[in-house]
Amino acid sequence: MTISLQTLNDRAEAHEAEMSDKLDAMVMKSVLYQSGDIDPAAERARPSQADTAGRTWLMGEDPRLRPMPTNATLMDFFKQRFGPSQHLLQSARLAVKNGLDEKTVLACLLHDIAVFGFIRSDHGYWGAQLLEPYVEEEVSWAIRAHQALRFYPDESVGYEYPEVYLRMFGADYQPDPFVDRAYQEARKHKWYMTARLVTLNDLYAFEPGVVVEIEEFEDLIGRNFKQPVEGLGNDNSPASHMWRTIIAPTKFL
Repeated sequence: MTISLQTLNDRAEAHEAEMSDKLDAMVMKSVLYQSGDIDPAAERARPSQADTAGRTWLMGEDPRLRPMPTNATLMDFFKQRFGPSQHLLQSARLAVKNGLDEKTVLACLLHDIAVFGFIRSDHGYWGAQLLEPYVEEEVSWAIRAHQALRFYPDESVGYEYPEVYLRMFGADYQPDPFVDRAYQEARKHKWYMTARLVTLNDLYAFEPGVVVEIEEFEDLIGRNFKQPVEGLGNDNSPASHMWRTIIAPTKFL
């Protein structure tokens, strides 16, 4: 039996509405969260006064999510907020097997952190911004640059244009001009090969049935990730607001 995407969406929305009705506080999704499913420029339906009578708007963590500790660590985010991240874990393990240094392994572990925990669009840039206060500059730069490099082959290291992209985006797909500019700039950068190694260990890290636990990299994270004592989101860094958004993504304001 084939179930249409619309049917799945309808079921998900119905389940979400049912769960929301059980909360003491009202949940309002951000515009970006809904954009595409709805036209954000059009008038959006809001709950009626009858629906909201006696209820406040959610201004904390969403009780439908697993609670986060006050001094949340990167490990906590992997376990409590990030989506299934075997790809990241496999990528890091592959980098270890290939004898790469710890900075590059960390970059592989975190290269798609935005995809799994925050947002897909421009994920290299968002991921780098999330991490810049907590990792060496080479690591965050490589994460940002891999977004562009993955679309361009490099025969010197055996990197070919991913066949999966042909299926996903079509044979006629061309990267945006800003991506091409970023690629040209990255090719001249002193850390080019760090970012290129991320793409190499990214492409082959989709092994079905292989399970890697985040604990395998706990010591590496401890040596290379500047975990704030106050917890991610509470340390007043330039990226704290992003971590707080991941902790409480449905907070009203």
